[in-house]
Amino acid sequence: MKQFLNKADEPTRRQFMTNAARAYLGVHLFPMLGPSIASAAAEGASKGAKAKHVIYLYMAGGMSHLDTFDPKPANKENMGPVKTIQSVADVELSEYLPNTAKVTDKMCIINSLTSTQGAHEQGNYMMHTSYSPRGTITHPALGSWVMKLGGKLHPELPGFVTINSGAKAGNGGFFGAKYSAAPIGRPTDGLQDSTKPNVVTDESFDRRLALADKLNTQFHSRYQNTDVKAYEELYKDAISLMNSEDLKAFDLGQEDSATRKLYGDGQFAQGCLLARRLVEHKVRFVEVQLGGWDTHVDNFTAVAARCKEFDQAYAALLTDLEKRGLLKDTLVVVATEFGRSPEIKSNHKDGRDHHPSAFSCVLAGGGVNGGQKYGETDKGGNKVVRDKVTVPDFNATIAYALGLPHDLVLMSPSKRPFQIADKGTPVTSIFG
Repeated sequence: MKQFLNKADEPTRRQFMTNAARAYLGVHLFPMLGPSIASAAAEGASKGAKAKHVIYLYMAGGMSHLDTFDPKPANKENMGPVKTIQSVADVELSEYLPNTAKVTDKMCIINSLTSTQGAHEQGNYMMHTSYSPRGTITHPALGSWVMKLGGKLHPELPGFVTINSGAKAGNGGFFGAKYSAAPIGRPTDGLQDSTKPNVVTDESFDRRLALADKLNTQFHSRYQNTDVKAYEELYKDAISLMNSEDLKAFDLGQEDSATRKLYGDGQFAQGCLLARRLVEHKVRFVEVQLGGWDTHVDNFTAVAARCKEFDQAYAALLTDLEKRGLLKDTLVVVATEFGRSPEIKSNHKDGRDHHPSAFSCVLAGGGVNGGQKYGETDKGGNKVVRDKVTVPDFNATIAYALGLPHDLVLMSPSKRPFQIADKGTPVTSIFG
């Protein structure tokens, strides 16, 4: 057994510990935060940082910048049938975003993003980690970095949660499993397997805990494996979570009908509502994903549908956070892996292809000055002509908002140096 565990790869060890928890306790293990290096973060923190939380809304597939946040009304050829509307902040948006137009006074629209990655998997990976994929290492996700550098705010709830997202979005990478996200599938289902099974009485559960503790003590004294130790910590955190009074944070059933109607009925909308509940209960980093932005074919029909779901939920989220006094402490991010080509592909039913050289992302709350656009693309939306922002720059800006040291170097287990934003420079002028 000892030889097997010492040689086993990380997924095998993970499965072993997970199955052990299921067998003895009837529960799953959830990735939680172990010790942080908050002291190092404080030393290099940005002085004007205001954000405590991040709600990261990821538009998977490559959101068309011309059809959303960077319209070019003078260029009819590139805009196609899409018209523009004026917003409360006197900036133009696509007609597909009427509710968002009402909250632009809270938003900084960055129209000068650029990426070196033009394929979905690679672009997604870079947006989440600041690094290009490498076969020899898995880089931690942005939320994992935030946990590592800043720690979590609630002693029992997970510090990093992903909703509607794939497993890679919350990967702890070389930081290990305890920095990975707790995944939520359907927002209405809450955090699965976080309570005792009904068939297990309190007496039986306590007896199983005592037996498991006895076995664990013997096991860990014999097998000094780093990953096994990490999962011992996850085991303890899972038990602590089960007893937390704040598990109600994951229960959307506690929201009144008026609030749920404000956000809308879709899975993304309910994910945004759940994200608000989680930051309200001191969860540090929450990602909510909305897919379907890969519009090679019939771009305008697809973007209109995606925007309809995004528009109501996003505007509701900013409005609700502000109403509850949470927006000043919460940085709300809208991100995507790249934009779509300004040229309309008539042979693909008016589709748009991948376009990493220029696209848009949005920041709101968390000390950001609202009512502004930052950066500029040319008249056709093809390339950045002013205030270019790379993906590492964008992630460094998120770190800056949180007061985390974007230039702090940490070593991977293979003794290679990495930063939260890979030498990125934060855009500080957008903050108050």
